[in-house]
Amino acid sequence: MDAVTDLLLGFGTMMTLIVAIGAQNAFVLRQGIRREAVVRVVAVCALSDAILVAVGVAGFGAVVERFPAAITVAAVVGGLFLLGYGFLAARRALHPSALDAGTGTSSRPVLTALALTWLNPHVYLDTLLLLGSIAAGRWLFGVGAVTASITWFVALGFGARLLGPLFAKPRAWRVLDGLIAAVMITLGVVLIAGS
Repeated sequence: MDAVTDLLLGFGTMMTLIVAIGAQNAFVLRQGIRREAVVRVVAVCALSDAILVAVGVAGFGAVVERFPAAITVAAVVGGLFLLGYGFLAARRALHPSALDAGTGTSSRPVLTALALTWLNPHVYLDTLLLLGSIAAGRWLFGVGAVTASITWFVALGFGARLLGPLFAKPRAWRVLDGLIAAVMITLGVVLIAGS
């Protein structure tokens, strides 16, 4: 297989995995609309994916397969975190506010992005096991996957600001937070029930 094909396969495979609506994407979208800590949140998500893809391509997936209890613990902890975040989003949906276009300086968005990434067992399944087994040491495949991750998070985080005028209305935030709450709570329940 040539280098360009490996790059494109890595890019395409990662895009099919990352574009699905999930907790991390919903959070990046919300931060992008609010224009709060977007650079830091996008950087955390993309860098985390790069680390996980590199570890997966290096063959760590085989180690994770030998210790399934680690995935179970991550599923329970991640599920509880998602439930908590989902209930906070539900509370925001019940008490919405207009868009605050100011840039936040709090570390909470970064910590939330870290938690939504590293406490999500699906991230490990996607990057360490699935991508790692497909790539099997093919580093250009991994470069393509990391490029897809960076492309996606930059587009999502910075493209979301185009929705700013729509979210100047409390009703739009109520809908978005209601959807985020539904996604987070559903994922949390599924993770805990499946562990």
